[in-house]
Amino acid sequence: MSATTGRAIEILLVEDNPGDVRLVREALDHNKLANPLSVVEDGEEAMAALRTEGRFAGKARPDLVLLDLNLPRKDGREVLAEMKADPELKKIPVVVLTSSQSEADVLTSYELHANCYVVKPVALQDFVTVIRQIRSFWLQIVKLPAE
Repeated sequence: MSATTGRAIEILLVEDNPGDVRLVREALDHNKLANPLSVVEDGEEAMAALRTEGRFAGKARPDLVLLDLNLPRKDGREVLAEMKADPELKKIPVVVLTSSQSEADVLTSYELHANCYVVKPVALQDFVTVIRQIRSFWLQIVKLPAE
């Protein structure tokens, strides 16, 4: 639930690594975050979810995207570029949540208008802390646009 909108914020996690999906879910559960979380495994599915097409027809459009960069079919950079070029999707905040510490990836992500870049911690407790901070900032402090 967002303090600023009074409604549950829909989160889309774009992640192909089942272990990282499990870590995100555990971190959200540990932080008692009850926001709806949808998970897709590749960039093509991410775009379908964002555009509410195919199996996502009739579902709510995500309010926040947690995006890995290294994905099958369409990588995170392509998803980010496509989102930010689309007038309907460009206002959705994107948190790049990736294992890459490459300065080139950081620079490219910001050039493509990512809202922030977070390197995934390896340890569960550190991961929980990162998700808590993402939750605190994006779901409690920031005012997100109403659809």
